[in-house]
Amino acid sequence: MSRPASPVQAIAVMTAMELRLVLRRPENLFATIVIPTVVLVLFSSISILPSGTARAVEFLLPGSIALGIIATSLVSLSITTAYDRSYGVLKRLGGSPLSRLELVVARLLSVLVVEAVQIGLLVAIAAALLGWAPGPTASPAVVAVAVLVGTAAFVGLGLLIAGSLRAETVLAVANVLFLGFLVVGGVLVPIDQLPDPLAAIAAALPAAPLSELLRVGLGTAGTTGTDIAGPLLLLAIWAIATTALTARIFRWE
Repeated sequence: MSRPASPVQAIAVMTAMELRLVLRRPENLFATIVIPTVVLVLFSSISILPSGTARAVEFLLPGSIALGIIATSLVSLSITTAYDRSYGVLKRLGGSPLSRLELVVARLLSVLVVEAVQIGLLVAIAAALLGWAPGPTASPAVVAVAVLVGTAAFVGLGLLIAGSLRAETVLAVANVLFLGFLVVGGVLVPIDQLPDPLAAIAAALPAAPLSELLRVGLGTAGTTGTDIAGPLLLLAIWAIATTALTARIFRWE
């Protein structure tokens, strides 16, 4: 009789399976790869930023990366998990040698792999086609922290709605949130250019601090000397709060 797979082996196998499933879902690839790329290329070619602001590509590249993270960690993950729960897939996996924790870790790892591909693709397009280059104050460490904490925040939010609502409702809610973050998340338009009441709401949501941290990390003009403690703290609060709520109310069936 063969030995059972170690947790590391089980997670690796499940992560590979999750990535294969991602490639088989064209709607997920459209949301996670195509839409952020189109946003970057299309809006970099038109004038949407007020005068005196950074070049369009400098502003839009961090926003497009943030949009890709939201699409992968919130939209794709929540919809996939909700339908797996609805169809009983999570229940059956719960009865397999794979533990629930290992399943969650595998899904998180697959999200990070997809995000790494997204970021590499967006940076390559920005550099090769749009003349982008990192600013003199760029910090890969800030970018890495922003991606990890931002992913945690949106994964927590995605699993929260996936584990507490019907699959059809999750589909609608996830897409509405995606569109909302696209409009008021600092992706296309600076937060300070929004009407005051809307700007106040947008600044409290997780998309805005994620976009801001990415702009600081990529050295976008006008971010020199920007304090990252505030947006990082807000993003961390979202990550901790959504994860804690998910752990408390997530239903596997």
